[in-house]
Amino acid sequence: MKDQIFATLQRVGRAFMLPIAILPVAGLFLGIGGSFTNETMLTNFGLMEAMGPGTIPNDILQVMNAAGGIIFGNLPIIFAIAVALAMARQNKAVAALSGAIAFFVMHASIGAMLAIRYPGDARTQCETAQAAGQNPAECLPSGSFANVVGIDSLQMGVFGGIIVGLGVAALHNRYHNIKLPEVLSFFGGERFVPIISSIVFLVVGIAMAFAWPVVQIGINALGALVLGSGYAGTFIYGIIERALIPFGLHHVFYLPFWQTSVGGVMEVCGQQVQGAQNIFFAQLGCADTTAFSSEATRFMAGKFPFMIFGLPGAALAMYQMASPAKRKVAGSLLLSAALTAILTGITEPLEFTFLFVAPLLYIIHCLLAGLSFMLMHLLNVGVGMTFSGGLIDLTLFGILQGNDRTNWLMIPLVGIVYFFVYYLLFRVLISKLNLKTPGRDDTDEVKLYSRSDVDAKTGRNTSHGSSSAAGGGGTATATKTRTDVDEDTLLAAAVVKGLGGLDNLTDVDNCITRLRVSVKDGSLVDDSLLKSTGASGVMKSGKGVQVIYGPRVTAVATAVHSYMENPVDVDVDDEDVAEIEAAAPGGATAAGAGAAAGAATADAAPARVATIVRSPLAGEVIELSEVEDAAFGGGLVGPGVGIRPTSNTVVAPCDATVALIFPTKHAVGLKTDSGVELLIHIGLDTVKLDGVPFEAHVETGQIVEEGTPLVTFDPEAIEAAGYKLTTPVIVTNSAAVGQPIIVASTQVQAGDGLFVIR
Repeated sequence: MKDQIFATLQRVGRAFMLPIAILPVAGLFLGIGGSFTNETMLTNFGLMEAMGPGTIPNDILQVMNAAGGIIFGNLPIIFAIAVALAMARQNKAVAALSGAIAFFVMHASIGAMLAIRYPGDARTQCETAQAAGQNPAECLPSGSFANVVGIDSLQMGVFGGIIVGLGVAALHNRYHNIKLPEVLSFFGGERFVPIISSIVFLVVGIAMAFAWPVVQIGINALGALVLGSGYAGTFIYGIIERALIPFGLHHVFYLPFWQTSVGGVMEVCGQQVQGAQNIFFAQLGCADTTAFSSEATRFMAGKFPFMIFGLPGAALAMYQMASPAKRKVAGSLLLSAALTAILTGITEPLEFTFLFVAPLLYIIHCLLAGLSFMLMHLLNVGVGMTFSGGLIDLTLFGILQGNDRTNWLMIPLVGIVYFFVYYLLFRVLISKLNLKTPGRDDTDEVKLYSRSDVDAKTGRNTSHGSSSAAGGGGTATATKTRTDVDEDTLLAAAVVKGLGGLDNLTDVDNCITRLRVSVKDGSLVDDSLLKSTGASGVMKSGKGVQVIYGPRVTAVATAVHSYMENPVDVDVDDEDVAEIEAAAPGGATAAGAGAAAGAATADAAPARVATIVRSPLAGEVIELSEVEDAAFGGGLVGPGVGIRPTSNTVVAPCDATVALIFPTKHAVGLKTDSGVELLIHIGLDTVKLDGVPFEAHVETGQIVEEGTPLVTFDPEAIEAAGYKLTTPVIVTNSAAVGQPIIVASTQVQAGDGLFVIR
């Protein structure tokens, strides 16, 4: 359960990254547009004549300001679409469209209910009373109403979008391949998703008209508690935000503070705005802003001192503590990581450098981060950000806005102190405790890899497609030719193999620093191989895997996605990385065709016919890890799925030969003509029932066609005896035939597609 929750939260955090990724662009538009259309700033810098109202530059900047504002103003629907898109397993475009439709339906339903419950006169009376400082019991809390994409609705913020996105994704994953009766078949499959989403969220909208005001009262109370906690609350917030970085859950944590009333509510230019980041950018776009609220930026400004100054101090300490022989290599890598942190605020390359080898340093780092947030709050620093606290955001949202409005000069003053604190603490602790930071371990390699290190580890070189021999002394060295693949394909093949092979992957995505992967079997993940591809660390919890690459992760993810779509056979030199197995059975490529003279030529492997395995039962399909048995659930018997049956007859899932019927008739072994060996195990531990609730209809050696009844069982008798009906369907020789690719929906009928083996 713990692993399942972690994997789900990881996917939710990954889903949040899609809309968050647009914020830097929106922030750039607002930062430049808002700064250079502010008449006070233009006057101070003597730019009124060149860029003041009525000039062409001012007109362009006004457009930029509006373009940035519209993104921040419509984040709820952006989240609804993006979360549905990211959480859907297949047909993502349908999920995205359904997310938008459901969002409109939900808010239209809320608006209609509000018009019924609070007609115009009653609402006006409430607003008049609240403006006078009163809050009648029959009225909704102040600020409850909002205009959402033109619909008069409740102020749900991004929570409304997230609720829609998660709900639509769940409906999509369950119903995207539903089969309806023939007369209604046109509305089946993916067409059913927007239909069921509209129906469900019409009901949700009606319910939210009654429930959300109560929820909003709770959220406002939580926000008041957080804001009332003062500097201590800011300190705790900073510690938790950094502590969640290794788990990839920090986005889930900080988003409510940035985007909902948990982070505060403020009136800006006559409009009620909720959420720390929303407040900052609303103030940025408001010409009347004389100073940015540090009560809002308390959840953001604390990143600047330790990202721009503190962590580079730690990098300098780690460089100086490296052994002399490795200092040059460690220095180049640490310098690159430090510059990344300074400019962009992407700190994971540095943080994960010492997290895995010296956790004590990371604990100290979390405490210093919390202190940094508290100090910025204490010093009334009003600098906001888009997603990270680097020099770019500091320049746009601090320096350009002026010290009078942001008090940004406190950041470098505190930052310089932070540089020396990090430097001295890291240097002393590394020395006294002999911590194995880069360049201090007993191996020949430094753990933070450069591009050339990746090339060396994956067998890549600059002379692809050629052979070389070194003469002299009778020694010759052959270089493997690479005319059949490019560098990205080779890297992707190594990453995929490190993740357990193509068929072990269920979902691959990335945020700004890490590859986020859901796998079928976490035990197949090879940490050392992944690190040889340039990863600075690997985090695993159940089926959730995070591979930390730093800023170059986007290029890695692109290469992996391309490889997954067009898998090929790739070999890597055995001296550095174990030979990469064929990612897709039957996908081998003739190597060396048309290569230069002397290049080795390989014959193309014969294609294997895909084996389609259909469900032997009607019921609910669950992941193998959810099967309540250590051997099956842990994948020790082989990969596959579990079925919680709603029918009582097991039928042949494909044309096959009955390899074995157990004497107790509780399990059947099958073998297909393509060599796939299957095991269908009816219930768990049911061998102890000695065959009483089972009736076999076939015998060993019998050839059966798809759909042939194999075994009938009595589900009531099995459950009455205290055994679970969960039925694993397993591929017992996956090492020879390949991993099954799951194609089933959550609910299946006997004969529906279950998985495919290519």
